[in-house]
Amino acid sequence: MIVGLIMALGVLSLLVALYFRQRVVSVKIEDGAASAEEVKRLTLISDAIAEGAMAFLGREYRMLSIFMVLFAVIILFTVDHGQYTAAAFLIGAGTSVISGYIGMRIATKGNVRTASAARQGITKAFRVAFEAGAVMGFGLTGLAVIGLALVYLGIDFLLPIGVGITREIQMEIISGFGLGGSAVALFGRVGGGIYTKAADVGADLVGKVEAGIPEDDPRNPAVIADNVGDNVGDIAGMGADLFGSVAESTCAALVIGAAAYAATPEAAQNLNILLFPMLANGVGIVASLISLFFINVKSEDKVESSLKRALVISTALMLVALYPVTMWAFGTQTFMVGSVTVTAMGVFAALAAGLIAGLLIGLITEFYTSHAYKPVREVADASKTGSATNIIYGLALGYNSAVIPMLLIAISVVVGYMAAGMYGIALTAIGMLGTIAVGLTIDAYGPVSDNAGGIAEMSEMGPDIRKRTDALDAAGNTTAAIGKGFAIGSAALTSLALTSAFLTRANGVLTAEGGSVMDLNITNPNVLAGLLVGGALPFAFSAMTMKSVGKAAFDMIEEVRRQFRTIPGIMEGTGKPDYAKCVDISTQASIREMIAPGLLVILTPLLVGFLFGTQMLAGLLIGALVVGVMLAVSMANSGGAWDNAKKYIETGVHGGKGSDTHKAAVVGDTVGDPFKDTSGPSLNILIKLMAIISLVFAATFAQKGGILLEMFK
Repeated sequence: MIVGLIMALGVLSLLVALYFRQRVVSVKIEDGAASAEEVKRLTLISDAIAEGAMAFLGREYRMLSIFMVLFAVIILFTVDHGQYTAAAFLIGAGTSVISGYIGMRIATKGNVRTASAARQGITKAFRVAFEAGAVMGFGLTGLAVIGLALVYLGIDFLLPIGVGITREIQMEIISGFGLGGSAVALFGRVGGGIYTKAADVGADLVGKVEAGIPEDDPRNPAVIADNVGDNVGDIAGMGADLFGSVAESTCAALVIGAAAYAATPEAAQNLNILLFPMLANGVGIVASLISLFFINVKSEDKVESSLKRALVISTALMLVALYPVTMWAFGTQTFMVGSVTVTAMGVFAALAAGLIAGLLIGLITEFYTSHAYKPVREVADASKTGSATNIIYGLALGYNSAVIPMLLIAISVVVGYMAAGMYGIALTAIGMLGTIAVGLTIDAYGPVSDNAGGIAEMSEMGPDIRKRTDALDAAGNTTAAIGKGFAIGSAALTSLALTSAFLTRANGVLTAEGGSVMDLNITNPNVLAGLLVGGALPFAFSAMTMKSVGKAAFDMIEEVRRQFRTIPGIMEGTGKPDYAKCVDISTQASIREMIAPGLLVILTPLLVGFLFGTQMLAGLLIGALVVGVMLAVSMANSGGAWDNAKKYIETGVHGGKGSDTHKAAVVGDTVGDPFKDTSGPSLNILIKLMAIISLVFAATFAQKGGILLEMFK
């Protein structure tokens, strides 16, 4: 019964996505255009953005397909029941690819329709952009839920419980699905982030600072690449990131739960308990759907509050709905996780802790990144004395903003563990991701609105239309920052849940073979060495991705300068820039530069596990988690603050656009671009991917790991 219910909720999510897709594509561009010539310009520009976005995805996915096959072969020959885990891995990777493709397609259809609808009023334009985001939000969530359920059914059919096969082994195999989704997310985030920021930095520094032309001016050769980048980074990249989080947190709870159920025969036979983590994701779909009915924008100043209202209402609805669902699934059944007795009430408490913490982290992120509040206005004030003070204040803001989210994550971990042991930690991650459908809807709305503003500017629709799209974009910029904070917080709990599952599985293998439980005492030199190396990894990874953006941006800047010098009449509007060349530069640079950071993340846990064993690997995962989360929060919030400080000045304060203060803020925003859209968000995947790789290979590392240490004994 529960499998059917989970599948039904997943199908509901896909049907909602399909419904909103039909609503978006049914909007006619010509209904909002002033003339046939404007329709032609809108179509031409949007087609160029769509073509560039899909071309990038095609090239990225072709390269990824080679990697995925090679990694599946490694799984096949090194993991017990490797053929099944490899199949789950490829299914997860394929589902993540489909999610990114769906989001990209609807975003490139929704952006031009949002621009056109803006002539009919802010309400119509908002509705189009929001519904385009809903396709991504509900489509991705539905695919994650259905994908997990189908993989479970397939494994249960091919490897039924019997001699040599336990529920724990089944769930470990299913973890391959989460690994596939996260592997695609890594390259999607890094590659997309490099693409978008190379174009953005080139367009800003040469166009706005050097040439003194407005943002999204059609005379800027990098303008199409910049708009393409909004899609490949914030749509495909973010979508793959959160798809991976949903799959991974669910897999972690399934593995820990299966190990605990094995010691309680009554619980082991209860599929309602076993598959409850999947059901919790499904409950979030319904809560997110109902929250959409409370969104109604009638004026420009109500956009941001409407988006936040949906997030708050969906959180409240899920909190209410989870209680009866949890009581129904668990009833009076209890089981032990370590020394903690797990009850229905404990499960609900763990889920609630994650759900509430996620909302609070989002709101705190808004406080530090919205120019409606003091921190960002201080950064804007600091711009009056130049770009150096702007950057100093922005860095300080980012460091300070990491404190409260870390405290909330810490509280969630303590509550989750007290309520349900390590299983409770995994459930807090699921709770934080409970409203992912509406959260991703709000996040995807941002780049659609941003693109709409660019298309309106390039199509010369007029200042009134641009004012409306700017109002949509301003709200989207804040909600995008909220989305990044939400993604980082959920990544922290997901990584911790996966690490808990890894420890549970590895210890289970060690004790089954007559060994002892891992000694994770901090004075153990292997653990301590792992902590130190793990703490260094986020810095090494961030340095690589930042330099990659710098290299790609250098090529872009040189090309934009060359075109300004050599194309006659480009500044007068009579010469046409070579947009395709800039798109190609970003595409080539992102594909080339994403390889090294990706290999660092993927190879590190494999090498440490095989060469140094599970103790050092456990330390590595914790070290990377603690440092990576703080660095990710500070980078993302610094970048968001620099961006919104610039936008605050553009409202007319401190001299407005074109002033020295504005130029200083543009420099700060340019520094912040790779902070908030490349390195910061990519750290989410670093900590998650290393943890799930460790989980999938846990039994292998426990049995055969520590080769180098054994040699020196």
